[in-house]
Amino acid sequence: GINAEYMGIVQILMATLGGTTGPTDSLVQYSTAVPVTESVKGKKGRPGLGSDKGKGSKAEEYLNSILPPREYNKDGKLFVQYVSATPATKADVITLQENLDKKLQQMKARETGICPIREELYAQCFDELIREITIQCLERGFLLVRVRDELRMTIEAYQSLYESAIAYGMRKALLAEQKKNDMNSEIMKLERECAELSKSVEGLEKSIQDMEKSFAEECERLDKKHKEAVESEKLKNQQLKEDLQRLLSAQPPTSQDKGKGKKQTFQCSFSVIHQTIFQALSPSPCTLR
Repeated sequence: GINAEYMGIVQILMATLGGTTGPTDSLVQYSTAVPVTESVKGKKGRPGLGSDKGKGSKAEEYLNSILPPREYNKDGKLFVQYVSATPATKADVITLQENLDKKLQQMKARETGICPIREELYAQCFDELIREITIQCLERGFLLVRVRDELRMTIEAYQSLYESAIAYGMRKALLAEQKKNDMNSEIMKLERECAELSKSVEGLEKSIQDMEKSFAEECERLDKKHKEAVESEKLKNQQLKEDLQRLLSAQPPTSQDKGKGKKQTFQCSFSVIHQTIFQALSPSPCTLR
């Protein structure tokens, strides 16, 4: 997480300033390092003080529970440093303030905003103040420890919330980007379909226009043909009328031939007139369609 990353940077910088042969430098005052054969982490008291039940031993146990000792290896040996139980003076407090300002400048800590270096240095300064107050009054020291732990827990909660918000924002951004890409693909697909449908509509409209034009030309041709046929039949009808009148106005035959000829002429004229009238009254083919 972000907190672990910050602490890693701070430890590297502290190790650079503190050197490679000893422990990292700290604003908390520690006693002189003593060699040990095994780690003392998790153990109470200090070596040589197991039978001492005095006030000093109790204060040191409280200090060790509040500020655990630190261990380091040097020349293949294990050394341990306990928090100093020496009471602080006014000069020590002034020196602490000067060392804090000096380290802030040396490590180029930011004056504003989030800065893990500044956070670590002020945490060390607060631990040193807890050490000094705990030596004078154990109860005040433990109360300050509770305040310190509560502040750390609150900061860690904010950091966890911040990390969760960042992760949530990244997920939402990725989902939004993916949805945007999907929508762009869908838009491009619909645009292609619209273009294809537009071309199809244009083709169909052109086909309809061609069919209407062809139908109009066919109707015009059939009407013209029908008119020509009607005119031709009218001419034939007129000719037949003239022939009929000429036959009727000709020299009358004998009485026997007159009866036969009259009957034949009447039958022929009647059939010709009936056919002519039927053709003249027939509707146009275009009109029937």
